[in-house]
Amino acid sequence: MTIKQISTFLENKPGRLVKLTALLAENNIDLRALSLADTSDFGILRIIVSETEKALEVLKEGGYVAKITPVLAVEIEDKPGGMSAVLDILAKNGINLEYTYAFITRHAGSAYMICRVGDNEKAEALLAEAGIKTAEQSEIAKL
Repeated sequence: MTIKQISTFLENKPGRLVKLTALLAENNIDLRALSLADTSDFGILRIIVSETEKALEVLKEGGYVAKITPVLAVEIEDKPGGMSAVLDILAKNGINLEYTYAFITRHAGSAYMICRVGDNEKAEALLAEAGIKTAEQSEIAKL
C-alpha cells in the first residue's frame, strides 16, 4: 500500500519555506515528514501531511505548483541498522531507490522511511516477505 506525498517547487530564497508551512498551519494541516533538496535557484519540497487532499488544494490556491506522488512508508525499528535492513532487501532484488527520507514518531522504538522506487508493488511484496511492514495513509495521518 502506498501513501500520498506532496511535491512542490520553492524558490531558493529566504522565507519561502516559512510561507508554505505557515499556509499549512493556518489551515490546520499537520506536517508528518519533510524533505527539501535544493539547487542554487529552487528546491523540491516533499511533504507527508495529515490531510493530503486538503493540503494539495490549499497549496494550489496559494499559488504553488504541487502534485501527489505515491510512495512507500516503511516502518523500521528505531535502532542502528533499521534502515540498512530495508535498503539491503531492495538492493538485493534490483529495486532502485530514487530517493528516501526518514522520520521518527512519538511511539518509542519505531520510525518510518519514505521510499520512492520504480515498482512500489514489487518492493512492498519483497518487504512483506521479510516481515517488514509498510504503512497505510490512515496510519500516517494518525501519527
